[in-house]
Amino acid sequence: MDMKKRITLELRNRSPAEIAELVVDNSRSADGEVEGLTDAFTELEFLSMVNVGLSSLAKLPSLPKLRKLELSDNNLSGSLETLSEKCPNLTYLNLSGNKIKELSNVEALQNLKSLQSLDLFNCEITSLEDYRESVFELLPQVTYLDGFDQEDNEAPDSEADDEDEDGEDGAGPTGDYDDEDDEEEDEDGSEGGEVGLGFQVNRGDQEDDDDEDDYAEEEEEEDQAGVQGQKRKRDVDDEGEDDDDDDDD
Repeated sequence: MDMKKRITLELRNRSPAEIAELVVDNSRSADGEVEGLTDAFTELEFLSMVNVGLSSLAKLPSLPKLRKLELSDNNLSGSLETLSEKCPNLTYLNLSGNKIKELSNVEALQNLKSLQSLDLFNCEITSLEDYRESVFELLPQVTYLDGFDQEDNEAPDSEADDEDEDGEDGAGPTGDYDDEDDEEEDEDGSEGGEVGLGFQVNRGDQEDDDDEDDYAEEEEEEDQAGVQGQKRKRDVDDEGEDDDDDDDD
C-alpha cells in the first residue's frame, strides 16, 4: 500500500488537525519522498515511518508539535537539515538502519536544540573510531545515543516508569497486608508440618510395634501348634505301644 493511501485510512474520517499520533510503517513511498502528509497535521506529536523506502526528507511538511519521529530502516543518508526547519521541537529521533556513514551526515541535527535521544544503531557511522564520543561532542544537547548515555546508563522507558508508578500506588497497604498474610501462613504451615511429621513418626513407631506384636503372637501360635502336634504324636505312639502290649498278651 502506498503511503498516501495508508495515511487516508489512518485518518478514519477525521481531519488531519485531530491527529496526535500517526503510524504508516511498511507502506511504500513511490519516489523515496514523504507523501500524503501536509501542513494540516498541526497537532501531530508522534510520527512513525519505518521501512517505507524514504531516501529524502525534503517534502516533509511543517510539524511544529512533533516530539517523536521514527525513521528506522529507510535509505536516508542526508537531507537531515530539513528536520530542524520543519520539526524544531523534536526530542526523540530514530534513524537506525539507514545509510548514515559520516559525522557530517548528523551535523545538521545541531539545530535541534530539544533533541534528547538519538538512535543510529545499525548505521555505518557506528563503526567509526570514537563514534560515541564524537557524536556526544558534536551534539551536546543529546543525552542518550543508541539507548545509552555517556556513562552507559540505559535510557528510561517512559511507559514502563508510568506502569511502575501505577503499580506502586495500587500496591500500597494491600501489598503489605498480603505479605503479612503470607508470613503468617508460612509460620502456620511450618508448625503444622512439624506436628504432622511427629505424628507420622509416632504412628510409624506404633505400626512397627504392632507388627512386632503380631509377629510374636504368630511365633507363639506356631510354637503352641508344634507342641500340640508333638503331644498328639506322642499320644498316638503311646496308644500304638499299648496295642502292641495287648497283642502280646
